[in-house]
Amino acid sequence: MKLRVFTEPQQGASYQQLLSVAHTAEAAGFDAFFRSDHYLKMGTHFSGLPGPSDAWITLAGIARETSSIRLGTLVNSATFRHPGVLAISVANVDDMSGGRVELGLGAGWYTDEHTAYGIPFPVLGERFNILTEQLSVITGLWNTPEGDTFSFEGSHYQVANSPALPKPVQSPPPIIVGGGGPKRTPMLAARFAAEFNLPFQSTERFIEQCGRVREACSTVGRDPKSLVYSSAQVVCVGKTEADIARRAAAIGREVDELRANGLCGTPAEVVEKLGAWSEAGAQRVYTQILDLTDLDHIELIGSEVISQLS
Repeated sequence: MKLRVFTEPQQGASYQQLLSVAHTAEAAGFDAFFRSDHYLKMGTHFSGLPGPSDAWITLAGIARETSSIRLGTLVNSATFRHPGVLAISVANVDDMSGGRVELGLGAGWYTDEHTAYGIPFPVLGERFNILTEQLSVITGLWNTPEGDTFSFEGSHYQVANSPALPKPVQSPPPIIVGGGGPKRTPMLAARFAAEFNLPFQSTERFIEQCGRVREACSTVGRDPKSLVYSSAQVVCVGKTEADIARRAAAIGREVDELRANGLCGTPAEVVEKLGAWSEAGAQRVYTQILDLTDLDHIELIGSEVISQLS
């Protein structure tokens, strides 16, 4: 199993803080540094200062200042960007990183951030239609051989005779599709994704949803084993109960609740919980780090959790 750092910069983070987390995670042995794609804080515990940052602008900077850790989004909102522009941005950052980026893409869900920044927010069914077309355009552009052109005619996007440039270093960068929808999400994962992710759910729910993804793969004639299956869980690790309590308080959570619903406890407890996730079929776990000032937390997970994982 691989562990990845997953950050929520909209809750409050400067670029320098994100870079420090990425550097610490790289040194600690994490497989990847990921960030969310949101433009407004959630809840009242965090200040949200200095304000939102753009996912691919910050990842571009981090790409040039790291060397081995993979980089990506969990997940970009299809409402924020046109697919042609997003395909170019990701390809650019893939080149800047030497081929280390991954694109998580979803339909979007947070109404308030759209209102706050003047971004249209269609109803759910239309957002899924937009997401489907975006995945078609992005993969079509990346997979078009150099020298050929790409065209697409959809309800939301029309692409005519695109040179489909630039090409990313990877052929193509992995795409992550996730969520708990029972029908359209599994089919999108089966058609377009290299990885399926179900965040912040129980192992039982994870097993159930991954089963739907496998069924969708069979429907489209794809080997279900060709996907990576992953989860995302909030993490709160401490050597002592006092450390655990302090870290839980820093993110506005209760220890008992975190123990029940996340990766919370001593390193030995968290290793045991990750073992249960591995048995459930999770090949990667995105550890949601909410206190980005606590670099010791990341180092502890590296030295006493990652070191115990096979």
